[in-house]
Amino acid sequence: MTVYPGDPAVALRPVAEDDLVLFRRLGADPDFAGLDWNGFRDPTRPARRFAQDGYLGPDDSWLMVAVEGRTQAVGMVNWRSGRSGSAGDYWEIGIVLVPEWRGKGIGWRAQAMICDYLFDHTAVQRIQASTHPENLAEQKSLGKAGFQLEGVIRAAEFRAGQWRDGLLYSRLRSDPFPLT
Repeated sequence: MTVYPGDPAVALRPVAEDDLVLFRRLGADPDFAGLDWNGFRDPTRPARRFAQDGYLGPDDSWLMVAVEGRTQAVGMVNWRSGRSGSAGDYWEIGIVLVPEWRGKGIGWRAQAMICDYLFDHTAVQRIQASTHPENLAEQKSLGKAGFQLEGVIRAAEFRAGQWRDGLLYSRLRSDPFPLT
């Protein structure tokens, strides 16, 4: 996996049992989930999923975002499969960082690293990510990670009592390497 320079050093690793606290927090803490908050979730689900496959499934998986010198993860990245057309398999990625670790250059590096991982270990040509029009930090992060804006997805999600638009980004295997 490519190392993207920065301070602190960022790495991705498999989910460990101690990380389940972050998954429970994602389903119980609106501030942690941020704009992706869509209500409370079953607090026992993370342990069941971890026991099932360690969060490494064939169609959706998670890795933890770690920083050098810290034992606790500072966030997590995920990918899930999608298909457009008859043979257009792709991965869609997502990320959530602990609020106090946002804005430190960790997110774009973690997103670039998960793309490198997926391009190295799967045959997909396309990785996509979506974000909220008001999430300017994530839009910058995706750009730094090598993604290109494709456009607006109208009424993409129901959040906070109304349908909202989203922005769709993609990175192709053939796209230039992200700037470091």
